[in-house]
Amino acid sequence: MSAPEWVAKLDRTEVRRGRPKAEAPKVSTTLRLDADIIERFRADGPGWQSRINAALRDWLKAG
Repeated sequence: MSAPEWVAKLDRTEVRRGRPKAEAPKVSTTLRLDADIIERFRADGPGWQSRINAALRDWLKAG
């Protein structure tokens, strides 16, 4: 059994679960892309969705 001082301290502690809230959370959407585009991004391994996001962001900056 825990010491009474620890029980009291743990009872007062705020429980935080999950990831911290992002300042600009991502939006879930469905996007249809050509198979060759998806294959090319997936070929580079994990993080392919973030790389597509970065490519789109670069395209917006260039335009």
